[in-house]
Amino acid sequence: MARKNYTDDFRQRAVDLYESTPGATLKAIAADLGISRGALREWVEKLGTGATTASTSVPASGRSESQAARIVRLEAELAAAEAEKRKLETERDILRQAAKYFGRGDELVNRFQFVEDHKDAYGVKRLCEVIEIARSSFYAWLAAAPGRAARAADDAALAARIRVLQDPDQGGDRAYGAPRITADLNDGVPAAERVNHKRVARVMRENDLAGIRLRRRVKTTIPDQSGRRFPDLIGRDFSIGEPGRRYVGDITYLPIADGSNLYLATCIDLGSRKLAGWQVADHMRVGLVEDALRAAARDRGSLAGAIFHSDHGSVYTSKAYAELCERLKVTQSMGAVGSSADNSLAESVNAALKRELLEGAAAFPDQATAYRAVFRWANRYNTRRRHSAIGHVSPNAYEAAYAATASATLAEAA
Repeated sequence: MARKNYTDDFRQRAVDLYESTPGATLKAIAADLGISRGALREWVEKLGTGATTASTSVPASGRSESQAARIVRLEAELAAAEAEKRKLETERDILRQAAKYFGRGDELVNRFQFVEDHKDAYGVKRLCEVIEIARSSFYAWLAAAPGRAARAADDAALAARIRVLQDPDQGGDRAYGAPRITADLNDGVPAAERVNHKRVARVMRENDLAGIRLRRRVKTTIPDQSGRRFPDLIGRDFSIGEPGRRYVGDITYLPIADGSNLYLATCIDLGSRKLAGWQVADHMRVGLVEDALRAAARDRGSLAGAIFHSDHGSVYTSKAYAELCERLKVTQSMGAVGSSADNSLAESVNAALKRELLEGAAAFPDQATAYRAVFRWANRYNTRRRHSAIGHVSPNAYEAAYAATASATLAEAA
């Protein structure tokens, strides 16, 4: 029940409260003080009017504003402006510090990391608002941190194993990319413990462990001027199968630091991908390719009935080479003139050799070093290097398995 008698001090304080409260209404102030709205209006009209001046601003309600109320309102607005200024300055500082996080790969993950690194200084709520991420997402990311740490440790251990497999001093091969590395890692390992090739590729990429790549190749084929032609008996069919039936060969150059070159001729078994014969010399005369074919004949015991496929280089179309093939009972085959695709497998082997031995260098230091490097690579190529075409095993291993399967088939037939 409203009081009937009010002191002058009470009335003055009521009027002051109304006039000094921004946006206040007669109804709200009267209800707070327990008086009638009419009584408060009467007091404001009598006691508040004399305190106003011509410079008093007019509030949104349309009533006049006392000087004291105006001062209070302006101080409140100033405080609000200063608070907004501090907020904006804080947000500016936050964004400046966050900028260096945003350019690192996965931007969302790095925003989470930024919040984690700066939450003690600014608080999670403010940081999430400024860089526009949901707090729930941040806390979910934070809860998954132990799992991420465990995966990172596993990836680091895998990267260390890959480095060993690529280290020549430990029997590895720096040229190995993800497919061959995966085969090495999974060799003899139970299925449940094998490593996925996609994970191997990712870890190699993240740790800069990619296999060696080759620079642009230099063409070495000297066009044939004799007019001698042989039919294409391969027809770009480079499929694997029975060893000792089909061979391909080519010549490539080996650059030396003094400006000279050595030349490598190859004889590769299509069935098993084995480098059955090869020869290095400081020339590209017919004797180079003859020596490579003879080396293959010694390795196989006989080349009788086999096909040898090459390009139309002058050494392969020479009379001397044709006579050697006849003596060894080898049938010559050649692709179309000017078509490297018809002998692409031989060129691929040459490219692999230079990529893996030069490792991006322009040349070998000297001829002796080049000889030794090719000798080691050619033997490793057959005994240890894994080939994707034959199931990521070495050519020697493939031929041994093929022979065992053939023997078992004959035994069953008998």
